[in-house]
Amino acid sequence: MNRWEKWCVWATSLAATISGGGLMWTKYFAESQDPWAVVNHPLQIWFLKLHILSSPLLVFALGLITTRHVWLNYRNRARGGRLTGLASVLLAAPMILTGYLVQLITNQGWLRAVAIAHIALGFAFALGLALHQAFARERRRLARGQGEGSERPGGKPAGRRETVGSVGALET
Repeated sequence: MNRWEKWCVWATSLAATISGGGLMWTKYFAESQDPWAVVNHPLQIWFLKLHILSSPLLVFALGLITTRHVWLNYRNRARGGRLTGLASVLLAAPMILTGYLVQLITNQGWLRAVAIAHIALGFAFALGLALHQAFARERRRLARGQGEGSERPGGKPAGRRETVGSVGALET
């Protein structure tokens, strides 16, 4: 992934997670002092607006990295961060689907179930993405510790791997 792609994924993930968490807090845990209030907290509408704006951008950012990062590393069986990366990808699809369903469903019972699923999937996705980044950072730190002249198995020099979306990966 290049810096632009990383920035897109992290900025939109952070915005969607913070706005989703804020929306959950204001909608389900904050209580209004006014019995006639339409919203539980004055910030609730702003969290909702930010979530509605940031979530499609997150979907775009995930699409942006799908071929050059997700699919390439999956196909090449990249080791570092594979489990957390796959978990994040597999959580993203139902998270996105439930996000759309929350806007469409009118039955209160189904709406509550889908909303709970969306919240759980959203926080699981954010946790998986954070763990994926932590493992990737640790892998890079260990790779730098090997030294520039050392070689990996197979005779390839240590350093940048072909499976992270580099041009060399397309040739192998």
